[in-house]
Amino acid sequence: MKVSRHAKIVELINQYNIETQEELAEQLNKAGFQVTQATVSRDIRDLRLTKVAGENGKQKYVILQVPEKDMKEKYMRILKDGYVSMEMAQNILVVKTVSGMAMAVAASIDSMQWYEVVGCIAGDDTIMCAVRSTEETKIVMEKIRKIVL
Repeated sequence: MKVSRHAKIVELINQYNIETQEELAEQLNKAGFQVTQATVSRDIRDLRLTKVAGENGKQKYVILQVPEKDMKEKYMRILKDGYVSMEMAQNILVVKTVSGMAMAVAASIDSMQWYEVVGCIAGDDTIMCAVRSTEETKIVMEKIRKIVL
Protein backbone atom coordinates (compact mmCIF):
# COMPACT_ATOMS: atom_id res chain seq x y z
CA MET A 1 0.00 0.00 0.00
CA LYS A 2 2.81 2.40 0.88
CA VAL A 3 4.60 1.90 -2.43
CA SER A 4 1.43 2.46 -4.46
CA ARG A 5 0.62 5.54 -2.34
CA HIS A 6 4.12 6.88 -2.97
CA ALA A 7 3.70 6.27 -6.70
CA LYS A 8 0.39 8.18 -6.58
CA ILE A 9 2.02 11.08 -4.69
CA VAL A 10 4.70 11.39 -7.38
CA GLU A 11 2.00 11.33 -10.05
CA LEU A 12 -0.05 13.99 -8.23
CA ILE A 13 2.80 16.43 -7.62
CA ASN A 14 3.82 16.12 -11.27
CA GLN A 15 0.24 16.73 -12.40
CA TYR A 16 -0.80 19.51 -9.99
CA ASN A 17 0.91 22.42 -8.22
CA ILE A 18 0.38 21.11 -4.70
CA GLU A 19 1.37 23.66 -2.08
CA THR A 20 0.44 22.09 1.27
CA GLN A 21 0.23 18.76 3.04
CA GLU A 22 -3.51 19.31 3.35
CA GLU A 23 -3.87 19.68 -0.44
CA LEU A 24 -1.84 16.51 -0.94
CA ALA A 25 -3.96 14.60 1.58
CA GLU A 26 -7.13 15.82 -0.14
CA GLN A 27 -5.89 14.67 -3.55
CA LEU A 28 -4.85 11.28 -2.13
CA ASN A 29 -8.26 10.83 -0.49
CA LYS A 30 -9.96 11.65 -3.82
CA ALA A 31 -7.74 8.98 -5.42
CA GLY A 32 -8.96 6.37 -2.91
CA PHE A 33 -6.13 6.50 -0.37
CA GLN A 34 -7.43 7.16 3.15
CA VAL A 35 -4.59 9.15 4.72
CA THR A 36 -4.01 11.36 7.72
CA GLN A 37 -1.80 14.44 7.88
CA ALA A 38 0.78 12.40 9.82
CA THR A 39 0.92 9.81 7.03
CA VAL A 40 1.34 12.52 4.39
CA SER A 41 4.09 14.11 6.47
CA ARG A 42 5.97 10.78 6.68
CA ASP A 43 5.48 10.18 2.96
CA ILE A 44 6.91 13.62 2.15
CA ARG A 45 9.96 12.81 4.25
CA ASP A 46 10.32 9.29 2.77
CA LEU A 47 10.07 10.58 -0.80
CA ARG A 48 12.39 13.50 -0.03
CA LEU A 49 9.94 16.04 -1.37
CA THR A 50 10.83 19.68 -1.12
CA LYS A 51 9.11 22.93 -2.00
CA VAL A 52 10.24 25.22 -4.78
CA ALA A 53 8.87 28.45 -6.16
CA GLY A 54 6.22 27.72 -8.74
CA GLU A 55 4.19 30.01 -10.96
CA ASN A 56 3.14 33.35 -9.47
CA GLY A 57 5.65 32.89 -6.66
CA LYS A 58 3.61 30.15 -4.99
CA GLN A 59 5.39 27.16 -3.50
CA LYS A 60 4.88 23.62 -4.78
CA TYR A 61 6.18 20.17 -3.90
CA VAL A 62 8.80 18.54 -6.13
CA ILE A 63 11.00 15.49 -5.76
CA LEU A 64 14.43 16.28 -4.41
CA GLN A 65 16.84 14.60 -6.80
CA VAL A 66 18.71 11.77 -5.13
CA PRO A 67 21.83 10.11 -6.41
CA GLU A 68 21.07 7.61 -9.18
CA LYS A 69 22.62 4.74 -7.19
CA ASP A 70 20.13 5.27 -4.34
CA MET A 71 17.21 5.35 -6.76
CA LYS A 72 18.33 2.20 -8.56
CA GLU A 73 18.44 0.33 -5.24
CA LYS A 74 14.99 1.66 -4.32
CA TYR A 75 13.54 0.60 -7.68
CA MET A 76 15.10 -2.84 -7.34
CA ARG A 77 13.47 -3.17 -3.90
CA ILE A 78 10.08 -2.13 -5.35
CA LEU A 79 10.45 -4.70 -8.13
CA LYS A 80 11.37 -7.39 -5.63
CA ASP A 81 8.55 -6.51 -3.20
CA GLY A 82 5.82 -6.21 -5.84
CA TYR A 83 6.72 -9.10 -8.15
CA VAL A 84 4.54 -12.23 -8.18
CA SER A 85 5.25 -13.98 -11.50
CA MET A 86 5.97 -13.46 -15.19
CA GLU A 87 5.20 -15.17 -18.44
CA MET A 88 6.47 -14.67 -21.96
CA ALA A 89 4.15 -14.21 -24.95
CA GLN A 90 6.62 -13.89 -27.83
CA ASN A 91 8.03 -10.37 -27.51
CA ILE A 92 5.55 -9.35 -24.78
CA LEU A 93 6.48 -10.00 -21.18
CA VAL A 94 3.48 -10.21 -18.85
CA VAL A 95 4.42 -9.52 -15.23
CA LYS A 96 1.96 -10.20 -12.40
CA THR A 97 2.33 -8.09 -9.24
CA VAL A 98 0.81 -7.71 -5.82
CA SER A 99 -2.55 -5.96 -6.22
CA GLY A 100 -2.11 -2.20 -6.63
CA MET A 101 1.63 -2.42 -7.30
CA ALA A 102 1.73 -2.75 -11.09
CA MET A 103 2.40 0.95 -11.77
CA ALA A 104 5.26 1.07 -9.27
CA VAL A 105 6.80 -2.15 -10.57
CA ALA A 106 6.45 -0.94 -14.18
CA ALA A 107 8.20 2.28 -13.21
CA SER A 108 10.94 0.15 -11.64
CA ILE A 109 11.39 -1.87 -14.82
CA ASP A 110 11.42 1.31 -16.91
CA SER A 111 13.99 2.87 -14.59
CA MET A 112 16.43 0.03 -15.30
CA GLN A 113 16.72 1.43 -18.83
CA TRP A 114 17.27 -2.00 -20.31
CA TYR A 115 17.85 -1.71 -24.04
CA GLU A 116 15.60 -4.72 -24.66
CA VAL A 117 12.50 -3.12 -23.08
CA VAL A 118 10.70 -0.66 -25.33
CA GLY A 119 8.13 0.26 -22.67
CA CYS A 120 5.64 -0.98 -20.08
CA ILE A 121 1.90 -0.56 -19.58
CA ALA A 122 0.48 -1.23 -16.13
CA GLY A 123 -2.95 -2.01 -14.75
CA ASP A 124 -3.70 -2.86 -11.13
CA ASP A 125 -1.77 -6.11 -10.84
CA THR A 126 -0.55 -6.80 -14.38
CA ILE A 127 2.16 -5.24 -16.54
CA MET A 128 2.70 -5.75 -20.25
CA CYS A 129 6.25 -4.99 -21.33
CA ALA A 130 6.97 -4.61 -25.02
CA VAL A 131 10.36 -6.16 -25.71
CA ARG A 132 12.30 -5.76 -28.96
CA SER A 133 12.32 -9.49 -29.84
CA THR A 134 11.36 -12.91 -28.56
CA GLU A 135 14.99 -13.74 -27.84
CA GLU A 136 15.45 -10.50 -25.87
CA THR A 137 12.32 -11.28 -23.83
CA LYS A 138 14.23 -14.25 -22.41
CA ILE A 139 17.11 -11.92 -21.52
CA VAL A 140 14.75 -9.53 -19.69
CA MET A 141 13.17 -12.44 -17.81
CA GLU A 142 16.61 -13.51 -16.62
CA LYS A 143 17.45 -9.97 -15.51
CA ILE A 144 14.22 -9.79 -13.51
CA ARG A 145 14.86 -13.23 -11.97
CA LYS A 146 18.29 -12.07 -10.76
CA ILE A 147 16.64 -9.16 -8.93
CA VAL A 148 13.63 -10.93 -7.44
CA LEU A 149 15.23 -14.22 -6.41
